[in-house]
Amino acid sequence: MNRDRMSGVLLHVTSLPSRGGVGDFGPAAYAFVDFLAAAKQRLWQVLPLNPPGFGCSPYSAVSAFAGNPSLISLERLTKEGWIAAERVEQFYVDDTQDENEAAARKQLLLEEAARNFLDRADDGARANYKIFCQENVSWLPDYAAFTVMRRRFGDMSWNLWPEEYALRKHETLSAFRTEHQSEMAVEQVIQHFFDEQWRALRAYCAEQKVRILGDLAIFVNYDSPDVWTHPELFDLDEKGRMVRVSGVPPDYFSATGQRWGNPLYRWDVLKERGFDWWVARVRRSLALYDMIRLDHFRGFEAYWSIEADEPTAIRGQWVKAPGMELFDRLKEIFGELPFIAEDLGLITLEVDELREHFDMPGMRVLQFGFSDRGAHIYLPHQFVPNTVVYTGTHDNDTTLGWWKSGATTEERMHVQRYLQPIERDEEIVGAMMRAAARSVAKLCIFPMQDILHLGSEARMNTPSNRLGNWSWRMNSDAIKPGMAEEIAELMELTDRDGVEEKGIA
Repeated sequence: MNRDRMSGVLLHVTSLPSRGGVGDFGPAAYAFVDFLAAAKQRLWQVLPLNPPGFGCSPYSAVSAFAGNPSLISLERLTKEGWIAAERVEQFYVDDTQDENEAAARKQLLLEEAARNFLDRADDGARANYKIFCQENVSWLPDYAAFTVMRRRFGDMSWNLWPEEYALRKHETLSAFRTEHQSEMAVEQVIQHFFDEQWRALRAYCAEQKVRILGDLAIFVNYDSPDVWTHPELFDLDEKGRMVRVSGVPPDYFSATGQRWGNPLYRWDVLKERGFDWWVARVRRSLALYDMIRLDHFRGFEAYWSIEADEPTAIRGQWVKAPGMELFDRLKEIFGELPFIAEDLGLITLEVDELREHFDMPGMRVLQFGFSDRGAHIYLPHQFVPNTVVYTGTHDNDTTLGWWKSGATTEERMHVQRYLQPIERDEEIVGAMMRAAARSVAKLCIFPMQDILHLGSEARMNTPSNRLGNWSWRMNSDAIKPGMAEEIAELMELTDRDGVEEKGIA
């Protein structure tokens, strides 16, 4: 048995079925883990679990450290006695799929549950809460203060707050923390709820021999406690305004590139400080995940820098980043790094050398492999074992949707020659999944939409669109009888069914 060969499923937690419209750590999450185990999938890949920012994007998070409160299960809070069942039932009357609306309604119940916790938690529960606060003291108090302050000022960006708040004047902050101590405590308890529920779900995953592959976005949101608390680490002017912002040049997804708009790091300052902020961020991620996918890995070698007032990403420039020094520092502190490099897009020899130096597997997406000869690096005959192969990612259309409306005539012809004749559109999904599973790549990931044979209606994200993304939800009856067994058989045939994996056997 080759213990290194594994397979997994990409499904963000928000896409799980939920009576509240947005997936969470409740019963559906545990049922999904059962499905993974039955299908002999050993990885569950999730997107960033942080509070989402503009457009509900988890890659533009409100905090790089905090957990998304919307992922907290109200059912589990009811079982733990922190909120009455009838209060939760009222929340489920309106089964919305709008994440912002659901989050606002759910927040009220979470605050109620947190106040109940503060009023009547026993000594054991209070001790666990105290430990959580101590372990996360580097970010938790500032996150709580930022969240309460942002609510007070009408959700406007922190740089528009009164100057004494925006610039964190000591006397002003001290007075605010004293005056709003109870509100801040509520926010900290909500984060404690998130942490406890996620730890419980991870423990269940471990029992089922399923590892969690998490996602670490390289950049953070400007309107975040991270930038508000540490403005010296970001490319801001003296008034706290962004000077240059992140993005990527024109590529496969967009002719004008992608202007993400996140503030860029002052890497020179971070380097002088021993990359302390990144050390803290990775420590937090390692507390949440078994493995970590580094989003936009090429940005650790060089990043696309755009003037903040530019409307698109066309006029930018590549700027070198100290990736080698950063990963050396992280390895010095944490030892072997369980990182996967998202090395898609314009990848240079220097980016490959950085990834290979730290023995990180790169990514290959089958959908990219059929256009021309230069795209063959995404086909199995070009793979090396230290690779993660995907049929598609959260940024791609589903395989069926791509085949029906995204693939060119040339790509469809090449698929038919390389894989098999496709007589019915639905056959493309199985053909691509088998190609991925049969490859020499150590890790193989299927988006859940492909396992369910869904079309473009189930696409998670279209990178060139600023709105209308991240809203796909899986139906509660989507997984049909026999589906897990069919996938498990493929895993057995391709030696990806290992149950004696290192560290979790």
